[in-house]
Amino acid sequence: MHIVILGGGIGGLTTALSLHAAGIACKVYEATTEIKPLGVGINVLPHSVRELTELGLLPRLDAIGIRTEELVYATKRGEIIWREPRGTFAGYRWPQFSIHRGDLQMLLFDAVVERMGQDAVVTGHRATAVTQDGARATAHFVDVAGKALPDAGADLVVASDGIHSAIRTQFFPNEGPPVWSKRILWRGTTVAKPFLTGASMMLAGYAWKKWVCYPIRQLESENGEPRQLINWIAELTFDSTDLHAPQDWNRLGKLEDFMPDFEKWNFGWMHVGKMIRDAQAVYEYPMSDRNPAPTWVQGRCVLLGDAAHAMYPIGSNGASQAILDARKLAHALATQPTIESALAAYEAERLPATAKLLELTRAEGPDAVMQRVEERAPGGFDDLEKVLPLAEREAIAARYKLAAGFDMQTLNGKPSLSVIRSTG
Repeated sequence: MHIVILGGGIGGLTTALSLHAAGIACKVYEATTEIKPLGVGINVLPHSVRELTELGLLPRLDAIGIRTEELVYATKRGEIIWREPRGTFAGYRWPQFSIHRGDLQMLLFDAVVERMGQDAVVTGHRATAVTQDGARATAHFVDVAGKALPDAGADLVVASDGIHSAIRTQFFPNEGPPVWSKRILWRGTTVAKPFLTGASMMLAGYAWKKWVCYPIRQLESENGEPRQLINWIAELTFDSTDLHAPQDWNRLGKLEDFMPDFEKWNFGWMHVGKMIRDAQAVYEYPMSDRNPAPTWVQGRCVLLGDAAHAMYPIGSNGASQAILDARKLAHALATQPTIESALAAYEAERLPATAKLLELTRAEGPDAVMQRVEERAPGGFDDLEKVLPLAEREAIAARYKLAAGFDMQTLNGKPSLSVIRSTG
C-alpha cells in the first residue's frame, strides 16, 4: 500500500508519522516551497498529547512547550470565575501543552525527515485535484507560479490541505467559502513576566469581547526576572461585514481596530493594554469554520483535519482534532481488511464526533461560563455562587470535555491506537 498525503501541516505530518509507524508507505506533498515555523500559539490537549507520546515525541514536546497547569476563566474586570487543573495536574496520564504552532509543525517535520528520509516531504506542490481509476487515485499539482507538475499516483490520497482545501471543493463544488462568524481575532506574542502560576491558560470577557492568554515558551531570565513568550488573542464581534472581509487571512493587524476595547483592561495580575502594545507583531484572522460535510470519503480519497472539519478555535481543539484524525486513520488502515473498510471505520468514528464538537464551538463551548456571568451580573458581583453556582460551572466544563474526547476517565482507559509495525 502506498499513500499520498496532501498538506504538510500538523495533520498531514502526524498522518505520515502514524502511517510510517504502522509500516505503511507514504509521501507528503506541501504547497509552500519551504516549511517554516509560522503561526502563533496553540494548545495541544491530553487526548492528542497521548497520540504524540505514542509516536515517541513527548521529550521533544517538553523541550519546546509549556505543560499547561490550569485553565482560568475571568470576567472583563479580571475576577476569576472558574479555575481547573489541566493535563497531568488534573489526573490525566498525559499532559496538556501550550506551544507555538510553528514549533510543533517543525517538531513533526523533523521527525518525519529523521524517520522517513529527506524525500518524504515534497515542497512547492499545491494540490489542485484528485482523479480516480478503479483502485488508484492520482493527485494533480501546480507550482507556486501555477505551472503543472508531475502527478502522484497512490492506493489512497489523504487530503489534509486546510480550510481552503482544493480537494474538499472538488468534493462539494457548490459549498462556497468558509462561514464567517462576524468575529475577528487579533493575535500576537509578547515577551513578559509570568502571570498566575506561570503555566496558566486564561480567558476573560464574554461572547462579544474576549481576551485569551497563555505562555508558549520559557525564555532566559532578564536581570534576574523570569521571562516567557506569551501568546494572546483579542476577539471582537461585529454587526456588519463591511469593515472586515472573511477572505482576508493572517494579515497584519492595526491596533486602532481593536485597542480601544481592551486598553483599560487591567486585572492587577495582568495589564492587557500593555501586553498588546509590547507585542512583537499583531496579526488579524477572521474567525471562520465550515458546516459539517455529509461525507469525508470519495472512492480512494479522504479528507482529514481542517479540510474535513474546520472549526472555531474555542476549547483548543483545532490541531488536537487533526492529530486524532491522523492516528485513527492510520490505525484503521493498519487493522481493517481493505482500504474501503478502513475509510468507513475512520469516517464512522470521526465525522459525527467532530460535527458535534463544531456545534459546541459555535455555541461557545466551555467559554459559556464567562457569558453566563456577564448576562447575570454585568456590573460585578459579591457572591459568585449566587450568580453562577459551582454545579453549573462544573456541568459546562464536563459536557465539553466529554464531547471533545478528553473526559479524563474515558481517555485514561481508552485502548491504544498504536499498531505493531509490519515487517512483511
